[in-house]
Amino acid sequence: MIVHIVFFKFKEEQKKENIERAKEMLLSLSNSVPTLKSIEVGENFANEERAMDLSIITHFDSAHDLKIYAIHPEHLKVVDFIKQVVEYSKVVDYETH
Repeated sequence: MIVHIVFFKFKEEQKKENIERAKEMLLSLSNSVPTLKSIEVGENFANEERAMDLSIITHFDSAHDLKIYAIHPEHLKVVDFIKQVVEYSKVVDYETH
């Protein structure tokens, strides 16, 4: 099993609205990307300086399935939107047994 985690730091402009839209778009991927086994989307409530705004935890059967997800047209639509509204993101990918 492959775990793909991404953390997002959103720009201040229309932050709440953009986080809500990103959450909806990300969650909709579970219905449109066959290789995506599960997705969890979490909005941060911590007020720490180091805190990120939104995170996703996704699961795939293989690294190949993660690659298919990465280039899936519906995922790319989400990526295009998120690139416009985030300052930066961080990613962690790992394999579990």
